[in-house]
Amino acid sequence: MKNLYIIGAGGFGREVYTWLQSHPHYQKEWQIAGFLDDNLAALQNFGDFAPVSAIQGHAVSARNVYVCGLGLPVMKTKILKNFLSAGAEFINFIHATATIGSRIKMGQGVFICPGVSISTDISIGDFVMIGPNSTIGHDATIGDWTTLCAQCDVTGKVNIGNEVFLGSRVSIIPSIKVGSRSILGAGAVVISNVPEAVTMVGNPARIL
Repeated sequence: MKNLYIIGAGGFGREVYTWLQSHPHYQKEWQIAGFLDDNLAALQNFGDFAPVSAIQGHAVSARNVYVCGLGLPVMKTKILKNFLSAGAEFINFIHATATIGSRIKMGQGVFICPGVSISTDISIGDFVMIGPNSTIGHDATIGDWTTLCAQCDVTGKVNIGNEVFLGSRVSIIPSIKVGSRSILGAGAVVISNVPEAVTMVGNPARIL
């Protein structure tokens, strides 16, 4: 049995810890060894329910597997690339209540939360997080390191670039392209293409 480490002991990391315990591989193929976070007191206000070890100085080992507990794309890319260069093995997590359709291409380190619906002929890149009760329509593409918060609605043929952040309840109409490193604020309704590295909010969504 391998040791599984959650990278990041913040709010999303704590959710990951809870959901991991319902995975069929829990206590069979891996056990939760704790969190990796340079804030060693991250769980202090929550009863220190699991050990927290520093990222700095952690030795990647074949005895370990890892899962990403970081939501912000900029943090994911900054921290996880060091683990990847050291040969770390990241698992994909799909919650038992998620609905996964046919012909889904999925990279490594993907985390799919409860209640997600993914239809058909969809490409999901490395280290994508899809938040609770989000939906992904047919022929959509989601780039590496991208995060969808809760209840996002990505409709058919939408193309989302790398390192994009979608706040809760973002809706994107069909065939829209979202440029890499952009941020879509909570509740945004996207009806036109999104350039790279911009922040858009509102209904309809506009560039800040």
